[in-house]
Amino acid sequence: MAAKKSMIVCLLAALCFVSSANAKGKKRTAMEREDWELVWHDEFDGKTLSDEWTRIPRTPFPPEWNKFMSTHDKLYKVKGGRLILYGLVNDFLPEDTAHFLTGGVYTRGKVLFQRGRIDIRLKMDDASGAWPAAWLLPEGQWPFGGEIDIMERLNADDFAHQTIHSAVTEYDKEKRKTQEWHHTAPIRKGKWNVYSVELYEDSVSFLVNDSLTFTYRKEPQHGPEQFPYDRPMYLLIDMQLGGHWVGPIHPDELPYRYQIDYVRFYKRKAE
Repeated sequence: MAAKKSMIVCLLAALCFVSSANAKGKKRTAMEREDWELVWHDEFDGKTLSDEWTRIPRTPFPPEWNKFMSTHDKLYKVKGGRLILYGLVNDFLPEDTAHFLTGGVYTRGKVLFQRGRIDIRLKMDDASGAWPAAWLLPEGQWPFGGEIDIMERLNADDFAHQTIHSAVTEYDKEKRKTQEWHHTAPIRKGKWNVYSVELYEDSVSFLVNDSLTFTYRKEPQHGPEQFPYDRPMYLLIDMQLGGHWVGPIHPDELPYRYQIDYVRFYKRKAE
């Protein structure tokens, strides 16, 4: 069950620690997971969204990920312990001129995440132009505050994208060559998968189904813009359709369902 209304989860411990991430692809053991303590979660056990979430509105002059976003009830369902976000042909909201409508939620202004581990269990349909995502943003101007893409999946791919964004990855071609900042990981297509990120003072590690995919590390010699991720960030889980990256939408393949089983946030017991 979700935490009480307006709970803010920020792990701002003064004690510094470093990542102890395993080698790429190695399975995390049960003993290693026992080092984590659950501090916030939502299992979507009710009939409506908890107060920790807000439906994402469409913004003026929206970027591609936001251009079909809508808060209409038809795009959201909480049932059977799952949150379901839909991508639909807009044949039900004539006052909205968008041809398609999509649903998304975020914890902005309500629940923030820093220095811990987020697990999100997801299941996605296949459709041309489908672009479901789960990601973290801070308040402030993009990309200087950073962006962490826990999961993005396109069309009917059997893999997911996991990505770091910052002023360095976007604008400095030389500095971004020093380490991997984008990775694709295989997923169980048509089945439930767990996507995770571990947030440390000096690194960000990505996992799929409890196996490490890659770690992005702080490089102090490149200045604070290279690693802006040790700060409070809010979580976005959204369904989008179309765009230059994902490609054209096929209306006959809709409706699209993006199912979220749970979101869980842990911190190190040593904290």
